[in-house]
Amino acid sequence: MTTTPPGTFTPRPGAAPLPRMIAAQAMLETRMLLRNGEQLLLTVIIPALLLVLFSSVDIVDTGEGAAVDFLAPGILALAVLSTAFTGQAIATGFERRYGVLKRLAVSPLPRWGLMTAKTLAVLVTEVLQVVLLTAIAFALGWSPHGNPFAVVLLLALGTAAFSGLGLLMAGTLRAEATLAAANLVFLLLLVGGGIVVPLDRFPDAAQAVLGLLPITALSDGLRDVLQHGASVPWGDLGVLAVWAVAALAAAGRFFRWE
Repeated sequence: MTTTPPGTFTPRPGAAPLPRMIAAQAMLETRMLLRNGEQLLLTVIIPALLLVLFSSVDIVDTGEGAAVDFLAPGILALAVLSTAFTGQAIATGFERRYGVLKRLAVSPLPRWGLMTAKTLAVLVTEVLQVVLLTAIAFALGWSPHGNPFAVVLLLALGTAAFSGLGLLMAGTLRAEATLAAANLVFLLLLVGGGIVVPLDRFPDAAQAVLGLLPITALSDGLRDVLQHGASVPWGDLGVLAVWAVAALAAAGRFFRWE
C-alpha cells in the first residue's frame, strides 16, 4: 500500500500561472460587464439606437453624402468612449468603494495583472460593439473606405486614452461622484465631440478647443479614414497618443486602491 508523505498534496496547491490568472479575471470582468443591464444600455443599446435614428431621420445636417457615412465612424468612437471611459470608470469606482479592489490587491494576481485583465475585458467588449455597429451600419447602406490598419490603431489609442481617464476618475473620486461625472462627460462629449454634430457647426473658438479632445481626434480620425479614404491621420493619432500617455501615467500615479 502506497502512502502519501505528510505535507504532500496532489494537485500541488499554489497560485496558477500568471497568464492563466489574467485570462480568468478578464473572462470574469467581461461576463460582469455584459450581464450588467445599465452598462449594456450604455455600451450597446444607446450607440446602436443613435446610429439608426440619426441615419434614418434627417435631424442633423451631416453634409454631402449619406448620413450613415458620416455617423458610423462617430458612433464607433462613441462605443469606445462608453466602454473604456464611462463604463469602466463607474464599475471600477464602485468596486473601489465596496472594497473589492482592496481584496483583489492582496490576491496572487498582482495589481498590474488586474488592470491588464480589466483592459482585456474592455477590448473584448469593444470588439463585440464594433461587430454589431458595423453590421447595423452596413444594413443602413454604409460604404466605408480607407486603411484598416489605421482604424485599428485609432481604436487602440482611443481605448488607451479613455481607459486611463476612466481609471484616473475611478481611483481619485468617490463612487457617487464618479457615477455623476462619468455620465455628464459622456453626454457632453456626445454633443460636442464631433460624433453626431459636425465640428464645423460650432463657433471657431469652440472648434479650436474641441479639436484637442480625444473623442474629437478619434471620431475625426475614423471619419477621415472610413469616409474620405485617408491613409493615416497622423495629427489625430498624435493627439490620441498624448492623451493616452498622460492619462495612463496620471492613473498609475494617483490611483488609490482604498
